[in-house]
Amino acid sequence: MLELITGITLAASAGLNAYIPLLGLGLLSRFTDIVQLPSGWAWLENGWSLGVLGVLLVVEVLVDKFPVLDTANDVLQTVVRPASGGMVFAAGSSSETVAVADPAAFVTSAEFWPFVLGVLVALVPHLLKAIARPVLNALTGGAGAAVSSFFEDIGALVLTLLAVVVPVLALVLLIVVVGVLVRRLRRAQLRRREQRAAAGETSPPI
Repeated sequence: MLELITGITLAASAGLNAYIPLLGLGLLSRFTDIVQLPSGWAWLENGWSLGVLGVLLVVEVLVDKFPVLDTANDVLQTVVRPASGGMVFAAGSSSETVAVADPAAFVTSAEFWPFVLGVLVALVPHLLKAIARPVLNALTGGAGAAVSSFFEDIGALVLTLLAVVVPVLALVLLIVVVGVLVRRLRRAQLRRREQRAAAGETSPPI
């Protein structure tokens, strides 16, 4: 069960930021004893892999802070984030962590379905984020992009760390994060409808 929770929370983290959980698993496996990746995913701790992921993360963090660019980035990330979610689900759920002593009891990295499940899990926060961001930008004149993106990055980082150390707590936090994203989307849509209704009332008759 802990293996499943670890995989789900890592995949959800990828839905917020594709590169944080991949880089996190690689760094933790290479420099600590918290994570031991299976042989099929050992490439994540390779120096070149970590370097490329680090560069991609910097680009993602910067681009996601600017209006218009963040929307275009979300379109591109519709492929990248779910793919990352599939990878970290498969890698994380089959890794030995401080919380999971026998990951082989759940799944091996060579299986197909963990990847598919990770893709589906990552799609949920990604879609909530991608749908809400343009509305939020329109309501705040673009000022909300940086703030929203900052908290999404922090959420992805915390989820990644908790997923390998305290999976149950990570699951609780994931539920909170999804709830916040859903609430933000609903409030943004409601404010958008209110603005449109107010604009319609103040428009002069034709």
